[in-house]
Amino acid sequence: MTIAAKSSKKSTGFIRNSTLILLAFATAFFPRVLDNVGAPSTINFVHFATIPLATVCVIATSRSKNRYQVAISWSLLIALLALLGVMLASALVNGAGIINVVLDFMLLGEPFVLLLALVSIPMSSGSFQQIKKWLIYFNFTHILFAYFQCYVLRLPATRIAGGDLVQGVFYFSGAGHVVGSSVALIFGMYYFISAKTTPLWLRVTVMLAAFWQMIISDAKQVILTFMVAGALLMLTKFKDIGKLFQYLAIAIVFGYAFLWCMENVPAFRSFNTWVRPEIYGPDGEATLLKSASLRIIPSFYESPLNWLLGLGPGHTVGRLGGWMLEDYWSLLSPFGATIHPASQAVWDAVTASWLGMSVKYVSSAVWLGRNLG
Repeated sequence: MTIAAKSSKKSTGFIRNSTLILLAFATAFFPRVLDNVGAPSTINFVHFATIPLATVCVIATSRSKNRYQVAISWSLLIALLALLGVMLASALVNGAGIINVVLDFMLLGEPFVLLLALVSIPMSSGSFQQIKKWLIYFNFTHILFAYFQCYVLRLPATRIAGGDLVQGVFYFSGAGHVVGSSVALIFGMYYFISAKTTPLWLRVTVMLAAFWQMIISDAKQVILTFMVAGALLMLTKFKDIGKLFQYLAIAIVFGYAFLWCMENVPAFRSFNTWVRPEIYGPDGEATLLKSASLRIIPSFYESPLNWLLGLGPGHTVGRLGGWMLEDYWSLLSPFGATIHPASQAVWDAVTASWLGMSVKYVSSAVWLGRNLG
């Protein structure tokens, strides 16, 4: 009876922790949906509190005895503390507000904070499948939202931002089409590889649906990033010649198929801009535009420490400095948020370019706010 009681207690504790993690993940995955149906804009910040709190609760209540699990947890925790230490040092050198540090740390480290919670739970096969099932449901919802936006609401036909508005559950946010396409493509590949008990035709369909979301979202940079990541992955397989040739064969087949689609499938025609020298050549407009921050930001360095620690959290054109601080300035300024002229200097270079104004890779609301300001 004692053993049964202990087992029941552990099971209840695990269910509580696993549910807590899923709820915390949902607050990061679905806030834009709630925002768009009338919730206050502060809903977009809730996950900055729920995920750390869920992680603290999980670590405090979980007592894993698996030494590999404990070692991974400590590695993640040390790495996160190192990231926080670097951000604090950068903030001290550059006079950035503490709220900048908190938000930038969560923007960059939040996925690993959630991962820390996941690896801290003593997890059985059944429990793992339960969490996996809900995460799959979340991602299916995201892809269905994107298709609804494209084929029912017909957002790509609008003149506001075209395919950039196909963002799935991340609608309506700056660069939401890039984030949404990245999430969909990662999920599609994961589902194809891991759902081995699912019929092959369904796994292929899900992967193609995720890939097609990237096409209808006009998120060309996502496929480029995946190509680079695939090349780097192949470099790690030199010790396994069989795996290396397997990846090379897949890469060659994919490359030829992609080139054929660029020439023959209308939906892929936008990728042909990559071969236009006036756009993507060494002195092309897109090359100069996308590298503008690399030229402009160092011009604001005033100390050798800036080369090591940068200009401070939120003081350049990352997610925080480039978008969030301006969008939520009325909410964040009372907490001591700080901005830096380097951010505006980069945006000035973007708005001065004909390509920067015609290729709307951020939401129209951001562009409108910049132009009216």
